Amino acid sequence: MKVKTKSKKVNKAWLNDHVNDTYVKLALREGYRARAAYKLKEIDETFGLIRPGDLVVDLGSAPGAWSQYLRRRLSPSGAAVGALNGTIIALDLLPMEPVEGVHFIQGDFRENEVAALLEAALQGRSADVVVSDMAPNLSGIESSDAARITHLIELAIEFAQNHLKPQGALVVKVFHGSGYSQIVKMFKETFKVVKPIKPKSSRDKSSETFLVGMGLITPLAVANSSLFEG
Repeated sequence: MKVKTKSKKVNKAWLNDHVNDTYVKLALREGYRARAAYKLKEIDETFGLIRPGDLVVDLGSAPGAWSQYLRRRLSPSGAAVGALNGTIIALDLLPMEPVEGVHFIQGDFRENEVAALLEAALQGRSADVVVSDMAPNLSGIESSDAARITHLIELAIEFAQNHLKPQGALVVKVFHGSGYSQIVKMFKETFKVVKPIKPKSSRDKSSETFLVGMGLITPLAVANSSLFEG
């Protein structure tokens, strides 16, 4: 019973923090489905990633806050509806409520059927930006969780290598801890410029951060170590 009581106290404390969170209130006021929209907003504004006319792929898109931000970002007037100057393709294993102008595909893009749907949506084009808020269900076992996180990052990098423009950018969510240095190493082997960022809207207590990779390294450029920037 003591454990249950403690759990209730923890849940109540979390709920209280959540309800009073500045970004939760802002998301409710501005019509975003989650406070996560402001993480991508800060990343985009810091590095100038999203531009009018871009094709952006949103991996792990549910519940849709990042897709909502992208949709407004590519709107000539910043609106949630109406004209859209660009293309947004979103994918997730989970269902996602529609976001106007966003082409959503539900499924695992490693499966042939889903990959075919993605190829059809791309219509022979390469993405300007790929964003990934994918994260596994954490078990609390550090080694196991690190392996799951690394696997998702590997999938995002592989996707970018196959579908990103040479000068494009990849944004992924990572967690500090076991496996982090390995993920940074993979990014530096893949992109000319690699930058970590922890947005202000990311909770202080959270170990999450984000990595931004810009400019794919071509096979001929890999040997030139001067291209690597930390």
